Amino acid sequence: MLIGYMRPYEDDLDCKYQLNKLIDLHCETIVSEEHSSAKKRTQLTEMINNLNEGDKIVVTRLFALADSTRHLVELLEEINFKGAYIFSLHEAIDTSDKAGYQFYDIVKHLLDFQSDVISEKTKKGLTEAKQKGITTGRPRKPDENVQKAIIMYQSKKYSLAEIKKETGISKSTLYRYLEN
Repeated sequence: MLIGYMRPYEDDLDCKYQLNKLIDLHCETIVSEEHSSAKKRTQLTEMINNLNEGDKIVVTRLFALADSTRHLVELLEEINFKGAYIFSLHEAIDTSDKAGYQFYDIVKHLLDFQSDVISEKTKKGLTEAKQKGITTGRPRKPDENVQKAIIMYQSKKYSLAEIKKETGISKSTLYRYLEN
């Protein structure tokens, strides 16, 4: 079964372009989200939950289906697990084609690559900051506030909320200092 999926996006807010393309491709069912938000994609979730083996989800563009590379990998895994496929018209990707199965692997490797690049840039930035004498991480609370919080806590006259309001020291930070 060919299942068309569409959702509004900047160049097609009323989904007319997508609808016409999905009709031209003879989709038997067309599923449409009412909004473009990445959150609460109820129609997408329902469509994937109801997929049968051999079904093919048709989209005009990949970003109509997924909001990020990671989201695309997750969807591809779910769709593949159900024995179904995707076809993206703009990118000419059809995972039912033998060569299409490689697409999942490519996207997975791209996601790993993207994560590795971000991780390496972060590590490099931290190393450079350390060499310049810049302290990384959350700024430390002034010692006088910590001492005041400890005194207030040990007096047993104040609640944790009152201590936080007065000193700006959170419960977890206070407990961490008390353990030392």
